[in-house]
Amino acid sequence: MESGTSDPGIDEASNHFTWKRLIKEVKKVSLLAAPMITVAILQYMVQVVALMIVGHLGELPLASVSIALSVTNISGFSLFIGLCGGLDTLCGQAYGAKQYKKIGTYIYSAIISLLFICIPIILLWIFMDKVLILIGQDHQISVEAQKFAVWLIPGLVASAFYDPLVRFLQCQSLVIPLLMNFAVVLGITTLSCWISVYKLNYGIQSVAFSLSLCGWLNVLFLGIYIKCSSICEKTRTHFSKEAFYNIWLFLRFGFPAALMICLKWWGFEAVVLLSGRLPNPQLETSVLSICIRVANELGAGNAEAARLSAWVVTSAVVIETFVAGVILFCIRHIVGYAYSHTEQVVSYVATLAPFLCLSIITDGLQMVLSGVAKGSGWQRIGAYVNLGAFYIVGIPVAIVLAFVRHLNAKGLWIGILVGSILQSILLITIAALTNWQKQAIKARERAAVGNGELRTSNTQ
Repeated sequence: MESGTSDPGIDEASNHFTWKRLIKEVKKVSLLAAPMITVAILQYMVQVVALMIVGHLGELPLASVSIALSVTNISGFSLFIGLCGGLDTLCGQAYGAKQYKKIGTYIYSAIISLLFICIPIILLWIFMDKVLILIGQDHQISVEAQKFAVWLIPGLVASAFYDPLVRFLQCQSLVIPLLMNFAVVLGITTLSCWISVYKLNYGIQSVAFSLSLCGWLNVLFLGIYIKCSSICEKTRTHFSKEAFYNIWLFLRFGFPAALMICLKWWGFEAVVLLSGRLPNPQLETSVLSICIRVANELGAGNAEAARLSAWVVTSAVVIETFVAGVILFCIRHIVGYAYSHTEQVVSYVATLAPFLCLSIITDGLQMVLSGVAKGSGWQRIGAYVNLGAFYIVGIPVAIVLAFVRHLNAKGLWIGILVGSILQSILLITIAALTNWQKQAIKARERAAVGNGELRTSNTQ
C-alpha cells in the first residue's frame, strides 16, 4: 500500500516539474522570438511593399517586376541568405563556446566570399532579358524585367555585407537593434517608392533603385551600431588574414545551408517563371507572385527562434499560422486589392486563397524546422529533403496539373503545396528521431576547433 501511495506523488512532482520547465521555456522563447519574428516579417515586407506599389500601375508592370524579383531571388538574394545560414552554425556555436573573436572572423570570411560570388550574378542580371526570352518568357515582360534587375545590382552588393551583419547580431541575440533598423529602413523605402512612382512618375526602375537604397541603408545603420556599441566589443574584431583561412569553412557549412533554404525558395520562384508560359502570362504571373509574397510574409517569422526549443516553437507556429490562415480566408475577397485594382486579378487571388492558407501553415512550420537544422549543423539532410519534396514530387505535380490538366495557376500552386506538405512531414520525422545529446557534443567539438586546425582542414 505504501508503495502504491508513493508512486502518484512521485509522478505528480515529476509532472509539476515538467510543467514548470515548459512554462519557463515558453516565456524565454516569447521574449526572444517576438522581436525575431518581427524582424523577419519586416525583411520580407520590403519586397511585398514594392510589389504592392507596382501592382497598381497595371498587369504588365506587376508581371515584369514579379519575374524580375523571381530571377534575382533565385540567382542572388536567396543564395546569399542561404549561404549565410552556415553562419548560424559557426557563429552561434562559437558564441556559445565563448570564442567571441571567431565570430568577427567568420563574418569577414562570409563578406569576402559573397563579394566574389557577386561577379557572375551581376553578369546574369545584365543579360536577363535574353535568358528569359530563351526559356520562353513573354518578350515584353522579359525586357521590362531586365531593366528592373539592372537597378537591383547595387542592392545585391549591399546584401554581401548586410546578410552577414544580420547573422553577427542574431547569434548574440541582439534583435532589438535589428528590429529598429528594419523598421526605419522599411519606412524610408516605402516613402521612396511611393514618391518616385506616384509623384515623380519615374516608373518601375525607381522601385528597384529604392530597394537598392534599402540595402545600403541597412549596411550603414548596422555597421555604425556594431562599430559604436559596447555590447559588440567582445565579438568585434579587426580584419586579418584569418578571414581568408576560414573561407573554406564558411563555404563548407554555407553551401549545404544554401541548398536547404534555396531549393524550396527556388521551387516557389520556379512556379512564377512557369506561370509566364501559361495563356495570359501577365495575369497568371501577377496572381502567382501575389500569393507567394503573401505566403512568405505570413509564414516567415520563426526560423531563427527554432534554435531555442524545437517543439515549443513548432507548437506556437502551428497555432500562429493557423490563425493567420483563418484570417486570410475570411478576407480572401479583398486581399488582392492591396496589390492590384484589376477585378480579374483580385478574383483570381480569392480563388487561390484556400490553397494559400494551407501553404502559410506549412511554410511557417518549415522555417522553424529549417532553423533547427541550421543551428544543429545538419543542413545537408535538409537539402536532400527539399530536393526530394519539391523537385522529385512538388514541381512535377505542378507541371502536370497546370499544363496537362489545364488548371493553370491553381495547378501550379497545388503542386508546390504538395511539396511543402511532404517537406514538413519529413523534417518533423527527422527532428523527432534526432539524438540531441549527440548534436550538443558535436557542437562543442566544432566550436572548440583551434585556428591552426582550421587552416589544416582548409588545405585538405
